[in-house]
Amino acid sequence: MTLNRLISVATGGSIALIAGALFFQTIGYPPCAMCHWQRWPHYTAIVIGILALIVPAPLLKRILAGLGALALFTTSGIGLFHAGVEQKWWPGPQSCTGSGLGGLNAGDLLSVDGPRMVMCDQISWAFMGISMAGWNAIFSFLIALVWLRAAIKGR
Repeated sequence: MTLNRLISVATGGSIALIAGALFFQTIGYPPCAMCHWQRWPHYTAIVIGILALIVPAPLLKRILAGLGALALFTTSGIGLFHAGVEQKWWPGPQSCTGSGLGGLNAGDLLSVDGPRMVMCDQISWAFMGISMAGWNAIFSFLIALVWLRAAIKGR
């Protein structure tokens, strides 16, 4: 596969994952703070992909592909961490988990008078026992491998 094709596939993968996240958001699954953290590396990879497709120098394309791989490995790691927080394998950030809410109760959080707080340690949707964070970790890792292929062996 050509270097540009690998970069296009990897960039398209991030676009597809962001589109999926935005779709779930529009149908009633608002993102938590950690969900937003997972999106930023995808946005970065999309910009990197566009730049890599524009620049003419193969070496620069491969360097950018390496940065794309780094971005996708980062979001995969965040997704894995987030999935672990959801499964209660380890604690998450106190700012968005049940452990950091102080004296607030569910009624306070679901009040119609303020914004809805989405908890990072709650699974809002899962498929085959894997949450959205888990699927992001899996698909992002696979896309990172495409970026890595472009960085190492792209022609």
